[in-house]
Amino acid sequence: MSNSQKKLRRLPHIFSKVLELPFGSNADVLIEENSECFRFIAATDDFGQVMAHAIEIHPGVTKIVVRGNNALEFLLDDLELDKWRFRLPPSTRPELASAAYVHGELIVTVPKVVDFDNSGQGSADGGEVWEEGNGELNSGLGRLVLVQ
Repeated sequence: MSNSQKKLRRLPHIFSKVLELPFGSNADVLIEENSECFRFIAATDDFGQVMAHAIEIHPGVTKIVVRGNNALEFLLDDLELDKWRFRLPPSTRPELASAAYVHGELIVTVPKVVDFDNSGQGSADGGEVWEEGNGELNSGLGRLVLVQ
């Protein structure tokens, strides 16, 4: 037997930034994208006061979770694996995410880095992060990847 250890590699189904909403994976959530942010809107019962929390679940892996003022209810819901999740692109800033309950809708906003390109060096043209071939949401021609 050899004592050599294999290095653990990051699995392809683990993403560095994920939004998790307190709904089942089959919930209807409207996703809007513009040059400044992603906005997620879902009709729901009264949540009262809500907050978005960015949690580093592993070095380099951040999950945004939405919590309401009824913490016990959400703690029990955390035991469920069937949650609505969305893989966020590298251009997003989870630490600045916000959540609000307005007129029967839960609205979660995740800002983007201004002038971001895929290398992280910034883009002079201010184009969208997800351009053709990268799963752009605006054209309807790309793929939308939901993580469950």
